Amino acid sequence: MSTWGKMRSFFLSDEELGKKDDDHKPFKNGAGSLHPNWHPARGPARRSLKRIGLLLLVALVVYLFVRNIPVLGPDARMRRPSYAYPDLAATAPKRPSYNRPQSAPSNPHARPPTVPERTFNGPVRFLELAQTLHAISGTRGTTVINRNVLFAASSLKSAATLLPIACQMGTELKNYVHFALMSRSEIEIRELQKINGIDDSCQIIFHDARPDYAEISTDDRMETAVFRAFHHIFNYMHPQAILVDGSSDEETFFSRGAQQHANAKKNTLIELPRKSTKRLEWLTKLDSQALRMWNKNHIDILIHAVPGGSGSLIRLLRSLSNADYTSGSVPHLTIELPHDIDPPSKRFLETFTWPPAHVHNPTNARYLSLRHRIPHRKLSEEESSARFLESFWPAQPAHSHILVLSPQVELSPDFYHYLKYSLLEYRYSAISTHQHWDRRLFGISLEQPLQQLDGKKSFSPPSLLKTTDSGDAVEDGVSTSFLWQAPTSNAVLFLGDKWMELHDFVSRSLEAKQELDPIPELLSEKIVSTQHPSWLEHALRLARARGYWLLYPGEDTVKNIATVHSELSRLPEEYASQEDPKPLLADDASEEEIENVRQKIRGSTEIPLSSVSLLDGLPNDGNLRPLGDLPIVTWDGEATTFEDLTSLALDYSAEFKEKVGGCNVEDTEKEKKREPSSAQDLFCRTD
Repeated sequence: MSTWGKMRSFFLSDEELGKKDDDHKPFKNGAGSLHPNWHPARGPARRSLKRIGLLLLVALVVYLFVRNIPVLGPDARMRRPSYAYPDLAATAPKRPSYNRPQSAPSNPHARPPTVPERTFNGPVRFLELAQTLHAISGTRGTTVINRNVLFAASSLKSAATLLPIACQMGTELKNYVHFALMSRSEIEIRELQKINGIDDSCQIIFHDARPDYAEISTDDRMETAVFRAFHHIFNYMHPQAILVDGSSDEETFFSRGAQQHANAKKNTLIELPRKSTKRLEWLTKLDSQALRMWNKNHIDILIHAVPGGSGSLIRLLRSLSNADYTSGSVPHLTIELPHDIDPPSKRFLETFTWPPAHVHNPTNARYLSLRHRIPHRKLSEEESSARFLESFWPAQPAHSHILVLSPQVELSPDFYHYLKYSLLEYRYSAISTHQHWDRRLFGISLEQPLQQLDGKKSFSPPSLLKTTDSGDAVEDGVSTSFLWQAPTSNAVLFLGDKWMELHDFVSRSLEAKQELDPIPELLSEKIVSTQHPSWLEHALRLARARGYWLLYPGEDTVKNIATVHSELSRLPEEYASQEDPKPLLADDASEEEIENVRQKIRGSTEIPLSSVSLLDGLPNDGNLRPLGDLPIVTWDGEATTFEDLTSLALDYSAEFKEKVGGCNVEDTEKEKKREPSSAQDLFCRTD
């Protein structure tokens, strides 16, 4: 049989093979012509079904063969991951696509099963940061001044330290609080929140600022990533302050990158020391504008020692050494020594070191200045005032301030925290600057005097009225800070611009005193007791002329800050000759004299220091009340209002200009332009 015959037999059915050939041919009828109406009967199309079935069978065989080809080489799926990415920049997807390169691990934040060396140093990309930065437009982050505060961390330990602080600040609702994670860890943000007990009530906006492939990146790449992450965040957020963990728990590359960016952008970087969470808890009460000034203000300390006061001076210096200064840079300390130095003071100063040993001081710099007076003779009031004020001059009036301390003072370990807390809140916060309260703030006292400046009358601190649930006032008031026009010399911080103005005021007053004959009563009158140094008289006159006030702590607060001892008290050197050796109370004293002595003794009662932390000792849940809500007291101890104090200041200023400044009626009626940090407008004769 031929080949065609075999193929034909293969594709035809048995029935078809049994037919004769002439069955498939047309035939003629008896007439020899074709029969037009006859057609052979057709069976089912079995030939087509067989062909389809055969083709499916062949396809199945081919598939099984290809599927089971034996492995002749290494399987690509079993290959070890490669960490060399020479063409990553070319193959990297462009935003907004977040597809990873095919040859790289599927999760850039995850470490592969085999821990590789950190050798990857490719271009830095942030796959998750843009989404959250674009979503914060409502915080006005594109403006330079806003309410954004940023917490940032790389180490998970540091994140655990910062997140509770960020949560507490967020609940205060004064700032928009953000937290940026710049870690190598692959932990999810939600998991980080859950571990640290952070929920929606904390009001924290989270940002994933981790770069791609952080686990296998070099430290240099991570440092670059930190810098660039801060750069992107700064452009979209303009944080007023950035808070980071300053302890060794934080990654070195993160600390370097954060510091580099702060130096480049001149941004405020607050590095919280180890174990400072409790003592610095008060910073969560500050707004963004106050936090922005955290590193910009500086405080100097000035002590004016008196002869024979070795015990008091040593006690004060020891309390200064035991204080905590984690809230800022170490103050510069200046001690004004008399001509005759007591032997105990001399021996103590030989071994006294400043800053204290427990204060971080990597450069071993000394911030101590000892000034010894040359003239042996006693100083007059004018000479003593001039010499004391010359001891300090602020380099930046808006940021440099001076803390004046008397040797009779003893400070608590947390005094510096209260000082900085009050300074930032009442001098730099948004509400203080907006309502111009800072313009009238002369200084911040650390003590609460129980006597008025004349040393005769007792002083009762004002209080706020306590109200019941129904709104009715009760007799027992609430202890509160207050504003008093009378300055103090025991423990007070003078603002830098006000100190400069006091310089100018004293200079012009001394000149006017020499030129005027007779001397006006406003310059010769002695209101301040000789228990205080002579310069305090000038400070009182300036406060009365300007309507300035000083902030004094309430009864519940002062015991956590400072106390004034009276058992070793000495009169200032210029008044030492007036010290009365007689007993305070004579045997034949009258009732009035007895009452005066009793009031004097009551006024010298010491307030014992408490060991409670600052925030626990402050009323109102640690929040400082706005200046507008505090009671105001005139220099002579009378309660007053803001408007009345302004009126009193205008009257005193007009009288001072006329009798001391040599201004005529026209000059008085015509408002003279007032120069910043100057008392020139009060004097017409010395222009």
